[in-house]
Amino acid sequence: MGHKTTYKPYGDSAILIDWHAEISISISNDILEFYKKIKDLKDTNIVEVIIGYSSLTIVFKKRITDYFKEVKSLKEVYNLKDISFKRTPFIWQIPVCYDVDFGKDLQEMSNITKLEISEIITLHSEKLYRVYFIGFLPGFCYLGGLNERLFLERKPNPRLHVAKGSVAIGGKQTGIYPAESAGGWNIIGKTPVDFFNVCLEHPCFVKAGDFIKFITVGKEEFFQIEKEVKDTSYEISKVLYNA
Repeated sequence: MGHKTTYKPYGDSAILIDWHAEISISISNDILEFYKKIKDLKDTNIVEVIIGYSSLTIVFKKRITDYFKEVKSLKEVYNLKDISFKRTPFIWQIPVCYDVDFGKDLQEMSNITKLEISEIITLHSEKLYRVYFIGFLPGFCYLGGLNERLFLERKPNPRLHVAKGSVAIGGKQTGIYPAESAGGWNIIGKTPVDFFNVCLEHPCFVKAGDFIKFITVGKEEFFQIEKEVKDTSYEISKVLYNA
């Protein structure tokens, strides 16, 4: 683990650890390895560890009374050599229908980017996206790897209601809304896959470090998959990622 990190207080009961501010698989792997080391310690004084693109936030049960002592302990954990990060990530193949009935902002995006709608769909679906972390909403995956030709600022006036399963672009990122919510990202399609289900032992099947590949489907296939998802007969395709 050779990345430079900085530590700073985050309120009176948390410590924020920052890496170089960039979206990088190398930095993400370093963060995930550090996260695993902290989790493996099973320290009851730590109640939450929050992953970001280039940060970890360590939340303690009680107010930190000796900040420098806690930082020293965290640095020792970071430098541990006998714990390795061995998890092999999956590539989850997620069906998406890019029909304009679902992709409410496709035409506007086409006008702004000067790309044909078919080009937008191709550029979006041909990439492999890294899941850097999950947040904002339970099951909302922050994905890196979007083609720069599709970068588009968030809407100046967010919608009050974005449908569950909406696939959208905001800035340099793309993502899937796991539940109906307000949102300002540009909607280009929809998936019938359920990204968060409280009835399951593991409500969100995707983990930080995994990858997502969007698979284009038509409306008829979308509705068929949606039906299978509802009756729990649909199984999401996945393969192991080999770098």
